[in-house]
Amino acid sequence: MNATPTTDLDRTINFTIPGRHARGRLARLGPVLGEILAAHAYPPPIERLLAEALTLTALLGSMLKDAGGQLTLQAQAQGGIVSLMVCDYKAGELRGYVQFDADRLVELGASPSLYALFNQGYLAVTFDQATTGERYQGIVPLDGGSLADAAEAYFDQSEQIPTLIRLGVGHDAAGNCIGGGLFLQHLPEGEEGGERLHARESHPEWEHVEALGATLGADELADPAIPLETLAWRLFHEEEVRLLGGVDLVRGCRCDPDYIGSVLAKFTAEDRVEMAEDGVITVDCAFCAKKFPIALEALS
Repeated sequence: MNATPTTDLDRTINFTIPGRHARGRLARLGPVLGEILAAHAYPPPIERLLAEALTLTALLGSMLKDAGGQLTLQAQAQGGIVSLMVCDYKAGELRGYVQFDADRLVELGASPSLYALFNQGYLAVTFDQATTGERYQGIVPLDGGSLADAAEAYFDQSEQIPTLIRLGVGHDAAGNCIGGGLFLQHLPEGEEGGERLHARESHPEWEHVEALGATLGADELADPAIPLETLAWRLFHEEEVRLLGGVDLVRGCRCDPDYIGSVLAKFTAEDRVEMAEDGVITVDCAFCAKKFPIALEALS
């Protein structure tokens, strides 16, 4: 048996609990999270919000079976301190950013609620399948106490599958941000791939799994010294837990001069001239906060 890592970061694992007809995922982010957050130097409340969102994105994105598929998580509000938050996942690559009103944020104190940040906001979850070209999207209001609550509502509304999501954010001894998450679902009429019939919250098998999952604390989720496999086995130690592999996570902003140039080339020559200053179009990437100067002559 291979030795488990002493610092378990930037990956996900999948597992099933056959005896309870349940499946789950665990994710933990470390250096990847630090790279994404460092691009903008967010204040603590926004750092925590984005860390939770990126952890949630890793959990949901790892559900994709299409290697070229993409999961996009978007939270938006009108009149909220946070006007837009976008995260996405593609083949283990994560990226994300937040647009917010810094002056109004200062007035909220150290631990603002989700409602205080978004007011009347909504969460959109979009799965894009590269192979078939199909897109699945669900939109739910951000009226719960957390992003995890909103994501649970998405699955209840879109798939009618009982779901439990737990997210935890903390810091290691060096002050680095760590995010961890648990995702559990009930598949009441057989294991993964079977027909999903009679899914209901009151099913005794699901009540048992949900109750155990709810005991997992934020500190354990965000503790890099606890391997993800250990968390799964510890949580369901009385059950048979089958590990199904997982995904390694990396920071993956997909902006580069060639890609940006290909996008600008789709505009008319007149439009490109209007965008330019001194013969150069400067494009800002909201995800990585880099500026890309593209000369007009390179687009002709």
